[in-house]
Amino acid sequence: MPMNSYSVLLKKVVEEFKLTVAYASTDFDRVPIMVEEVTRPGLPLTGFFNHFERLRLQVIGHVESDYLSSLSHERKLEIFDELFSYKIPALIFARNIEPPEECLEMAKKNDVTILRCMESTTYVVSSLITYLKSTLAPRISRHGVLVEVYGEGLLLMGESGIGKSEAAAELLKRGHRLIADDAVEIRKVANNSLRGTSPELIRNYIEIRGIGVINVAKLFGMAAIKKDTSIDLVINIVPWSSEQIYDRLGLEDQYMDLLGVKVPAITIPIKPGRNLAVILEVAAMNNRQKKMGYNAAAEFTEQINRHFDEHGAQHF
Repeated sequence: MPMNSYSVLLKKVVEEFKLTVAYASTDFDRVPIMVEEVTRPGLPLTGFFNHFERLRLQVIGHVESDYLSSLSHERKLEIFDELFSYKIPALIFARNIEPPEECLEMAKKNDVTILRCMESTTYVVSSLITYLKSTLAPRISRHGVLVEVYGEGLLLMGESGIGKSEAAAELLKRGHRLIADDAVEIRKVANNSLRGTSPELIRNYIEIRGIGVINVAKLFGMAAIKKDTSIDLVINIVPWSSEQIYDRLGLEDQYMDLLGVKVPAITIPIKPGRNLAVILEVAAMNNRQKKMGYNAAAEFTEQINRHFDEHGAQHF
């Protein structure tokens, strides 16, 4: 079974989901969760432990509880003893089900944590998987600024001093939101999906040269910040150069590979007088149109080609 390079402590999961601790193992504060899958131990409760994944959190609901109630005292002791001998991270009882005495007895013997919650079994399993997928996702850090413009996550990249933070400040004034400035933590939450956030230490802060560090939440209001967002478009901001040839129509599809995911990318050359914030807004709306199936550059090119075919170049 593949294991993530990252882990989250069981104690943090308990706090996040407000789980009740029925029995805490002696190493409760140090138990790591290293896999994103969560299992309902149906077959193991019958004694079938082939292919049992001991690193997963185990959740018991009404079905498993009803089955356990049909077993004798001795058989329940045997089953729980064998289950806990695998040193699973924890066993969770959903729907406020009371753990059997045999369960608690064997949990103490094998030093395994027992937890409880009020929510339904399906909700607990799906919520835990969603949370663990995000928490244990592969990640990288990149220097840049991450903003959300019209619902599109724009990752602004470029050399220091190019104007990324200043552009973000202008976007904030125009009602858009900041996710991260200077350092962006990128997580692969699905095969083709990336989400970006800010390191906790610098979250909600932005540095503008000549002014210094400002607290975006306090200066622009809570609506101007967001904890994380999807990364939909990478924008490379570069100094304008008359010696470079830039794509004028936008027909050439560019991508940047981040954690194995190909993210659409564009390059924006800047020079004094260009309103970068407006350009970024247009880039966000254009990228959204492309995702919805409309490509203005392709339509324009088709229109030009059709004109040439119908009238000839001399009438252009």
